[in-house]
Amino acid sequence: MSSRIVFRMLGGRSMAEFTKVALDAMGGDNAPVEIVKGAVDAVNKRKDIRVALVGKEEIIKKELQQYTYDKEQIEIVNADEVIETAEPPVNAIRKKKNSSIVVAMGMVKRGEADAFVSAGSSGAVLVGGQVLIGRIKGVERPPLAPLLPTKKGFSLLIDCGANVDARPSHLVQFAKMGSIYMEHVMGIKNPKVAIVNIGAEEEKGNALVKETFPLLKECKDINFTGSIEARNIPYGDADVIVCEAFAGNIILKLFEGVGGVLMEKIKEGLMQDLRTKIGALLIKPALKKTMKGFDASEYGGAPLLGLNGLVVKTHGSSKAKEVCNSIIQCVTFKEQRINEKIKECIQKEEE
Repeated sequence: MSSRIVFRMLGGRSMAEFTKVALDAMGGDNAPVEIVKGAVDAVNKRKDIRVALVGKEEIIKKELQQYTYDKEQIEIVNADEVIETAEPPVNAIRKKKNSSIVVAMGMVKRGEADAFVSAGSSGAVLVGGQVLIGRIKGVERPPLAPLLPTKKGFSLLIDCGANVDARPSHLVQFAKMGSIYMEHVMGIKNPKVAIVNIGAEEEKGNALVKETFPLLKECKDINFTGSIEARNIPYGDADVIVCEAFAGNIILKLFEGVGGVLMEKIKEGLMQDLRTKIGALLIKPALKKTMKGFDASEYGGAPLLGLNGLVVKTHGSSKAKEVCNSIIQCVTFKEQRINEKIKECIQKEEE
């Protein structure tokens, strides 16, 4: 197809004006129903997005039939295989060459898509990101970095699941990449960086924290504020929360669990009797607005930072809203040239 025809198909706009996302249509607990709906919601909200739904073509076609959307903004890329959550990730990536994850990541590697989004197997996404797309030269380990809702807005937790056995040099790079992300994607100038610890004192912590603390203190590329205890994370005392993945994953899951229980208890309390039901009706608008700020799905997925292309991992239980927000999140990432900024930072570090 000639570039002139493509240009005309896109309404007179050049390809460079679009962010194209390769979306794993078969990954996650609610695939393909919620994944496809999220893609449709994203393109209906933004005209600068194109989505390639990667997966079993006939199944995706059937799902798309029930929606109204600009047909030029969504395409289907067939992939007959699916990597299941329980499969060993390395073997799955090697053997299932026609899986939705492998095919979609291949699109990013070849420059056919700007980003990859998946709610599928975390292990396969992490392995595939490093093996298929590859790390930026100089990046030792790519971390997963989700946003946590806090009293002040949100904080970036880095790492939450990619590197369980990290070294001090890894955590320093996490801090730098997290700072770049928060400043350029989330718009927080000179973000505060803290390391997760069991106390505020510098001499506290395990061997990893004790070795990393002075390195972060000496790092001129970040605004390091010291240690942060877990109880202070929900208050938003730091913008970038640095830790290895074992602690990070526990923090993330505890956050989600407590949030879920709190919501259930609030609903339960407001539905006790007629008086509380009347009160619930009166406070509903304010409560809805407040609780929206604590809804993690509002912030999209967790980017796997430090790769040669953008990879975003959403929760396995993601519904359409989180999928939609994860797709939209990719636009800012591309516009702000985050990968290029990380490359510049790492190269500066090596000089």
